[in-house]
Amino acid sequence: MNITFLGGTETVTGSKFLVETGQTRVLVDCGLFQGYKWLRKRNRQPLPLDIASLDAVLLTHAHLDHSGYIPVLYKQGFRGAVYTHHATRELCSILLADSGHLQEEEAHYLGRHKLSRHENPEPLYDQEDAEACMELFQSVDFHQVIQLGD
Repeated sequence: MNITFLGGTETVTGSKFLVETGQTRVLVDCGLFQGYKWLRKRNRQPLPLDIASLDAVLLTHAHLDHSGYIPVLYKQGFRGAVYTHHATRELCSILLADSGHLQEEEAHYLGRHKLSRHENPEPLYDQEDAEACMELFQSVDFHQVIQLGD
């Protein structure tokens, strides 16, 4: 087994841990980097892994620094399952859509007031992306055992 820390190291945000076995690749948490600009810029950097090779995401809870990058994965083509508790799924359906909406609003504001160095600032993801990624979520009960690959 191999564990690669892709976030949540040297900071408490952007939690992402890649767990690999001989046959299976699971991302434990999939969070946004939040806070200082140098951290937020990491959300725009490509993940150092092939998204198509991911078998699943295992989500521990709904905080955006643990779940907020899932719409980005979805936008980039990930269609595997996101396993989490049903309460976390419900919270994510609200939090992720709201996050996408706020990112759209911020990009529009920055563009309208010419406050960005980009001519047309783009959100990391929008409300539509956030709502669409919810189709990937699979509810798991507490203490329920599930098989993820090998």
